Amino acid sequence: MTLKIARTPNLNAEAFYVDMERRGLSLHDILPGDVATAIKEGEIDAGPVPLVDAFRLVEQTKPVSGFCIATTEKAMSVLLYSQKPIEELGGANIALPADADTPHRLLQVLLSLKYQIQPGDYVSMNDPHEAFLIADNAALRRRLGVRGFPNRYDLGAEWFQWTGLPFVFTRWIARKDLDDADSLLLEDTLYVGLEEGVENLFHESDPRDQLLMLPKEVVEYIQGHRFFVGLSERKAIDLFQGYLKQLNLGG
Repeated sequence: MTLKIARTPNLNAEAFYVDMERRGLSLHDILPGDVATAIKEGEIDAGPVPLVDAFRLVEQTKPVSGFCIATTEKAMSVLLYSQKPIEELGGANIALPADADTPHRLLQVLLSLKYQIQPGDYVSMNDPHEAFLIADNAALRRRLGVRGFPNRYDLGAEWFQWTGLPFVFTRWIARKDLDDADSLLLEDTLYVGLEEGVENLFHESDPRDQLLMLPKEVVEYIQGHRFFVGLSERKAIDLFQGYLKQLNLGG
């Protein structure tokens, strides 16, 4: 049986896929927020799943070794833009993109526990708002600022400054009934492909025009990531999950 793998479109996931088609894996383009459902419904066998979704599916899935997408001291692609300082967002409406559940939960944790404020409503991007959250490639395109929203906050940096830990945004997970041979094939493909994929990103010579990024900016972005869960990432996952439970936000 050919393994069906979710391919998500974000820059920080690109390196995972370098070796997959050569190894006979079938790639299916899926938005990050839809990967968990696709695994649950059997449409795909494995893929990178936002951390909050991975928590929800823990009984129905298994991790693919320790593969993840984590940021170290800053995220660069998970940003809050605000008309006023974050400390003054009590009662303010904050707009959310459609596909950012984990960044949304991280923002709630930071506002409630780090800043001890409660915003107003979380609304769609089309509704009136005094701040908005933006993530992934869309955030990279707007990383230098947004007119009318002079206050910019990197949620990865906010988390690191508060906890001293990286933040794990994504875990690779697979169907729980995926057999051992397929699991080992996927793990080996990820190990080999990730090493080659990161190296390729470090040696790109052309700008990423769609992201408004020069090659050196791509390198800086990727260098700020870790792609495997170590001790500090494990601590960060457990801490974040504990905060979600404390605030009755799931986890």
